[in-house]
Amino acid sequence: MTVDEFLVWAEGRPGRYELVDGEVFAMSPERVRHAEVKASAYLALRSALTLTNLPCRALPDGMSLRIDRTTIFEPDALVYCGARADPDAIEITNAVIVVEVVSPSTASVDSGRKLAGYFSLASVAHYLMIDPVKRVVIHHRRGTEGQIMTRIATEGTLDLAPPGLTLPVADLFADLPPPADPAA
Repeated sequence: MTVDEFLVWAEGRPGRYELVDGEVFAMSPERVRHAEVKASAYLALRSALTLTNLPCRALPDGMSLRIDRTTIFEPDALVYCGARADPDAIEITNAVIVVEVVSPSTASVDSGRKLAGYFSLASVAHYLMIDPVKRVVIHHRRGTEGQIMTRIATEGTLDLAPPGLTLPVADLFADLPPPADPAA
C-alpha cells in the first residue's frame, strides 16, 4: 500500500494506524504514564516556543510525517517552522523536532526504523526519544556530514538549535508523580 492509499483507507476508520514499508500497523492503546509524558512533551515544547519569536509551532500527536512512498509515522509530538500548516492538513512536511514516547513494545522500532526514517527527512534536526519509566531522554540531533549525534539526559536542558529552543528535561516529565524513593 502507498501512503496516499493508506490515507484514504484510514480516514474515518476507528483507531490509529501507521504504515511501514507498505504494511498497516495498528497502534496499541496507551498507558496513562505514556499519555501524561506525551502531553508534557507537547506542552514543554509549546511553552519553550512562547519564549521566542520563532515562526514555529508545536503540535501534539495526530499529525503524520511521510517518510517515503510507503511509510508514514505519527509521532507523539512535533515542532515545525515556517508558514502555518493548512488547518485541514493531516501531514506535516517540515518538522524540525520529532518526539516519541518509548514503551516496551515500541522501543526497538523507535530506536531503529523511526530513527532512520525521521532523519531521512531533510527538515528534521532533532529526534527525542522519551522513556517515561526510566525518566530519560535520548536526544538525537543532526550533525555535520550526515552524522547523528546522541546525548542521553536525565536532567539539565536540551539545546534544540535549530530552531533555537532550550528545553528543561524536567519539563518533559512534569505530569508524572515524583519517582519513588528507593530508600523508603
